[in-house]
Amino acid sequence: MKRGSLVTVGLIWLALVAVPAANQWPQFRGSDAGVAPDHPALPHTWSETENVVWKADIPGLGWSSPVVWGNHVFVTTAISAGVEPQPVKGLYDPGDVHGKTDAVAAQRWMVYDIDFETGEVRWQQELHEAVPTIKRHLKASFASETTTTDGERVYVYLGSIGLVVALDMTGTIVWSRDLAAFNGHQEFAPAASPVLHEDRLYVINDNTTESFLIALDTATGDTVWRVVREETENWSTPMVWENDLRTEIVTTGRNKVRSYALDGTVLWELRGMTGNVAPTPFAKDGLVYFSSGYPGSSVRPVYAVRPGGAGDISIDPDKTTDHPYIAWFQPLLGTYVTSALVYGGIYYTLLDRGLLWAHDATTGEEVYGRQRLKPGSGFTASPWAYNGKVFVLSEDGDTYVIQAGPEFDLLGTNSLNEMALATPAVAGDSLILRTQSKLYRLSKRDTP
Repeated sequence: MKRGSLVTVGLIWLALVAVPAANQWPQFRGSDAGVAPDHPALPHTWSETENVVWKADIPGLGWSSPVVWGNHVFVTTAISAGVEPQPVKGLYDPGDVHGKTDAVAAQRWMVYDIDFETGEVRWQQELHEAVPTIKRHLKASFASETTTTDGERVYVYLGSIGLVVALDMTGTIVWSRDLAAFNGHQEFAPAASPVLHEDRLYVINDNTTESFLIALDTATGDTVWRVVREETENWSTPMVWENDLRTEIVTTGRNKVRSYALDGTVLWELRGMTGNVAPTPFAKDGLVYFSSGYPGSSVRPVYAVRPGGAGDISIDPDKTTDHPYIAWFQPLLGTYVTSALVYGGIYYTLLDRGLLWAHDATTGEEVYGRQRLKPGSGFTASPWAYNGKVFVLSEDGDTYVIQAGPEFDLLGTNSLNEMALATPAVAGDSLILRTQSKLYRLSKRDTP
């Protein structure tokens, strides 16, 4: 290849990859655990018509969150050849009639690249077609895992069929790996999303056959390492914690929280979680936070952990002071599905039945008690924040806007009138919000 051609190729690659951070939301909950850079055009009010730049129809059923890189918005979905049982809002026990379901027909697993500016489909790629061999929770989907991207490729994990796929930014499949389909003992289908760090893609699947955490080479899909986990079920996305001492991979689980070194060895572990583990660990201001808790359970823990742990760092719940690694612990603050938010030094807990609770993020002390948002509404999406406000999205498609700070102040409610479970993305001047059938771009800038 001539030197001029090499320069041209290099410039094209830089144009793809060198995207300002404000125009990126590259993974589940973004790069800062749900906190977005402030922007004057980010909206705090919207409806099906107000502050809508565009809305796009997304076929099938998928509860993966949108991710954004520059002018690309990625979502996945599973399109059935038949008429599948529809999601049912609210909380219900695993034994209820609404607990789990088989697929009634073959599914087509799709990834869509939506143009950020226009809302048009830039490309769509079918990844697989088959009848799923495992059940799913009726409120879940066969495409619940959120994609992740580094601006060079977009990485998709479909736990219901065990497939990992890397596509380039034009939609061409670069590589794929079959990790096999597994389910947990309640048969709700997997939902943990893949995560990126440098040239590794990390995928977790806890199940009743052989639970694992695997590191894949991002360029080839080859296995770098794989570790077996003593777990049976988990919907929690792992997180890469780059702290002042080292970089580690923090994972939750029914039996233990575990932190792994980048070579797959266990650095530390902690007992004391509950049966159903879905909230994603996240880090803020030198601490890593993780939690779990089914509503009504007698133990619903939240832990805030300092860097440097080694071995078993579990605590005696009756003796939580002066622990070298645990900054604070709350036994009844954990949530079933939603992940917490730290914003402006406050740890916000969105309980699944629509209660917001605020604690000091450094000490765990209560800032204000539980505040009811709306009786009877379920909440699955995790909260997010920008411009001094905290946002929480109900399963009804209503977003409650709360003033951030030490006093609870509900500023308003924005309704889209359709079921919503996916956590939104925020990129630049826009909120990208997914409902059951649509994807919205919301912004205060000039709209059609």
